[in-house]
This record gives sequence, structure tokens and C-alpha cells, in this order.
Amino acid sequence: MAFLDNSGDIILDAVLTDTGRARLARGDGTFRIAKYAFGDEEIDYGNYNPTAPEGSSHYALEILQTPILEAFTNNMASVKSKVISLTNNNLLYLPIIKLNPTLGHQVSPASGIASGTFAILVDSDTVAAFGENSSCSTGYYIDGFNGPGGQYTSQTIRLDQGLDTDEISSAFNLEAELTETQYIVEMDNRFGRLVTIKGALKSWSYIDDDNIASYFVSQGNIVFPLDPNPTVGNVTDSNIAGPRGTSLMFSILSSTNLTTSTFLFNQVGSSSTFDGVAFQFIDSIIRVQGATTGYKIEIPVRFIKKT
Repeated sequence: MAFLDNSGDIILDAVLTDTGRARLARGDGTFRIAKYAFGDEEIDYGNYNPTAPEGSSHYALEILQTPILEAFTNNMASVKSKVISLTNNNLLYLPIIKLNPTLGHQVSPASGIASGTFAILVDSDTVAAFGENSSCSTGYYIDGFNGPGGQYTSQTIRLDQGLDTDEISSAFNLEAELTETQYIVEMDNRFGRLVTIKGALKSWSYIDDDNIASYFVSQGNIVFPLDPNPTVGNVTDSNIAGPRGTSLMFSILSSTNLTTSTFLFNQVGSSSTFDGVAFQFIDSIIRVQGATTGYKIEIPVRFIKKT
């Protein structure tokens, strides 16, 4: 990691992603830059000072002098906060994506796993030992072996999108340019696959050189509208306080490697014991990004295998 000197003229540092570099390396003349993105995660806009005694030229001086991170090529570490352009210049709030614990089954701290983490059970023995009906189950778990089995409210990771403020009533509709109709879900393909809440396996869009699979999902059986008076199948119990956009609901199916082998657990995992049950685990994250606003959220997950 390095910093760019931003004390003088504005500097733009642009790099190709891993996928872009791979396509450039083909050397067949087909490489074209078709998509790009700007990021500003280093900037704290709270440093804007409209009362600076030196005048308007100093209002944003501290922001302009903020050191800028050197651009990363790794897609899992680059451009977490994308710069977007909106036609409405009178917005007081921007939408966020928020984890909704009402239906999503996060494991409680009493289970020995950090609060907010989703525990994914990778085989039948582990499901029997830690499943919701077992004697040692003190939290909720995702059955990564059998899948959600058609249950809308069970073993689900749910995210809600909208304006999380009580200054604007949730009865108002969220503007179209602020509503997410497509999401990008990224996860380590060695560990698991994305499935719908009815258990249908989703196909990844591409896998990069770090084994990170990207899924582009849109409205249908995984993205649902959120509105104050929903029809059957829509969702009402949102934890978004203001106008609501959409809800993303999905589950995780364990990879064949984790189900049938301990190789990856031995290579990149750890071991522990809870309530007399010994197990191995791998901690990872699932990243969800809104395709419209670029807002990102990272969800901690733990893949568990009984030993």
C-alpha cells in the first residue's frame, strides 16, 4: 500500500483490474476499456468547513489535501466506495444496504461465534450436531448441505435497501435512480455457492484469479421489492426506517470440497470445541454491492465441519 502526494495538482491514479490485466495479456488486439469506476473511500466529507474564516477557497481545503491511497488491482480490496452521479441535486440522504436480522439467521454470541456471523454447516454430521433442533444449538445456522428447502424465512441471509432515516416516511416511494434492481454478490468459490431462498443454485458470472466468484442477480427469485403495502410474496418487516427500495434474500450451499474433505479446513481453517462438539471452521466474507449506487456491505460467514 502507498499514498499519492495530493498537496499540489489533483492526481488521478488508474489501474487495470486483475481481469483487465489478464485480457490485456492475451495480446490479440481485442482488449478495450469498456468500464471504469472512481472511488473516494479515503475522503471524509465531514471535513468540509463552510465557516472557514479564510473564505470559500478554504471550505474544502482539508478534503483536497487528504492523502489518496494508491489504486489496487485486487477486486476484493479496491473501490469500496464508488463515486456516482445523480440527476437530483437536492438529496439530503443517500440509500444504504442494511443487514436485516428479522429473517436472516445470524448466530448468537452464546454459540461461540461472533454476533452477526452466519454459520454454514457443510455436511450431514455437522447439521445433526449443530442444527436448529439439536441440543447444542444456541443460535441459528444455515444448512449448507441440504439448502433452504423452499423456506422463505429459514436459513436466509437478507439485506434491505433504502433511506435509513425517520425524517422521511416509509410511505413514500424511493426514487428510481436510488433503487437497486441488481446486486453483485462476491464470495470465495472454494467454500460455497449462491442459492435462492427456494434452494435453486445460481450460476456465477465470472471467477477471478483469486477464486472469487461474482454473481450478478436481479429482480425475480432473489431480489424482491419493498413497499408499505406489499402483495403476496413481498416483504413488510424491513429495518429500513425511511423510503424502501428492494430486498436481497439468498442462502449459501457448501462446496463439494468442504462437504467431502477436510483439505481446505486443514490448509486455511482452524479448530475449536463448542458444547462438547469438536469442529473445524473457515472464516470468510461475502460482499454485496448495489449495481446502481455502488454501496457495499461485507457479511462475515463461518463454514463449520464437525470432526
